[in-house]
Amino acid sequence: MSEQQVAAREAARPAPGGGVFDVEADVVVVGGGGGGLPAALFARWLGDDVVLLEKAPELGGTAKKAAFWYWVPNNAPMRAAGLTDAKDDFLRYVARLSRPTRYDPQSPTFGLTGWEYAMATAIHDSASTAAELLAERDALPYRHCPDVPDYWAELPEDKAPYGRVLVPRDASESMADGGENAIRTLGAAAQRDGVQIRTNHRVQRLVVDRDRVVGIEASTPDGRTHRVGARKAVIFATGGFTHDDELRANFLGVPAYRGCAAATNEGDFVRIASAVGAQLRNMNYAWMCPVPLERSGRPDLVGMFSVAGDSMLFVDKSGRRVVNEKLPYNELAQAFFRWDGTRGEYPNLVLVQIWDQRSQDHSASTEYGRLIVPPGADDAHLIRGATLDELADAIAARLDAVSARTGGLRLTPGFLSNLRATIDRFNGFAATGVDEDFHRGETAVQQLFNGPVKEEPGRTNPTMWPLAGTGPYYAALVTGGTLDTKGGPQTDPDGRVLDDLGAPISGLYGVGNCVASASAQAYWAGGATLGPIIAFAHRAATAAHAEQPALTAAR
Repeated sequence: MSEQQVAAREAARPAPGGGVFDVEADVVVVGGGGGGLPAALFARWLGDDVVLLEKAPELGGTAKKAAFWYWVPNNAPMRAAGLTDAKDDFLRYVARLSRPTRYDPQSPTFGLTGWEYAMATAIHDSASTAAELLAERDALPYRHCPDVPDYWAELPEDKAPYGRVLVPRDASESMADGGENAIRTLGAAAQRDGVQIRTNHRVQRLVVDRDRVVGIEASTPDGRTHRVGARKAVIFATGGFTHDDELRANFLGVPAYRGCAAATNEGDFVRIASAVGAQLRNMNYAWMCPVPLERSGRPDLVGMFSVAGDSMLFVDKSGRRVVNEKLPYNELAQAFFRWDGTRGEYPNLVLVQIWDQRSQDHSASTEYGRLIVPPGADDAHLIRGATLDELADAIAARLDAVSARTGGLRLTPGFLSNLRATIDRFNGFAATGVDEDFHRGETAVQQLFNGPVKEEPGRTNPTMWPLAGTGPYYAALVTGGTLDTKGGPQTDPDGRVLDDLGAPISGLYGVGNCVASASAQAYWAGGATLGPIIAFAHRAATAAHAEQPALTAAR
């Protein structure tokens, strides 16, 4: 997205109330993606006049790029099938992963803080209600995915490891295009039901009258400022700060690269809400995924949700494997951020994905961010070599070319000999189907995200096959990035933004990745971003509807 299509950021200092508004509504929703569109629809269906403002030229945000799995505990199809997803069991699973050092199965809150426990409870209470309402109104018709496991399905705390995932009904069999379908139906429902949608409006600041948020000021690429009044509330759903290098550097505890969030996710709400005293929470965490180094920062980037190939492995700059390549993307991304306190470096900051012609022929796909791509696809990231010697030289040359982005990371002198030994060791594991070093392919979710591979009769582990002894060989540079960040202003379970003393800021709400997630470090399952977001969109719209209207002046 070019800079000309989006207005530049301005000062976030709030504007005083009492002036004239260009337009006025009961509820103003900021952001037209997977949180904003549901929030706007829920508010409209309650009878509120709704204006939705989107920074980009079109609706969709990050959600449009996603598969749009949404994780809904105790959903209607689960209940119809007789599957039990009890609240306490759900909360134990959530607590075990979100706060593993505090987890206590005997505690009334399972080791979560009061705020975390209340937020997690709200997800279980409201996600299914919200999903069903969207489906009933034909805004987000879905199909159930009974065979999709949670990412930690093998943990004893997960008493409902299958069946929590829904996807848009018209998504393809692979489900990779779910976001396009979801935004299409949500956007059509918003148009149908009278949500006033205004794109190319970048909200810059709040309008505050006697300590109550009564509207916003937004700017458009033509340089105009627009004042929009909110009689009841403003609900922000503007995404995280993936594309703001300063915020990522100052708040994330790891050197994560720009990931696959929408290019407009620049942390606007962090600054806007901070200017009225909002309390920030969870700013050090993000939804992580591996990303191709050379595509980081591109608006069309899709994170590597599925690392394809069976005759494929990752090696570090010394030519050694350091990670299970088939881990769920959030967990795989952590491997890039290991700090070496002796050498003072991130030795795994860039890993090299290597594969052979077999995987190139049988595992190529453009879905889910896979780097093994078919002929005709964008393959600028590919590194090729007729032999391992040629491949190693080509990898070294590519690292030289991108050294300004990696702190000068280079291959070590023993890379080629170590790589040969690594491949020999991996091939031995692949022959038996047992990865003695990293346990690749031993959980259900690792096999789910394996991607297409050549069928082999009698094979017990489809994630592994020996790399060929002769070339050609292929490689790509991979690092860790953010799907999106998950920190921001703290809200209560009904989306009210809280100040530094924990009191609601009157008239101000937030949902989605622009506010703090109670998930902390955890990525509970596929769709564990969007399912809770939809739940909180419903709760925020319901609470905003109950607000007493403020006195505003419309022109």
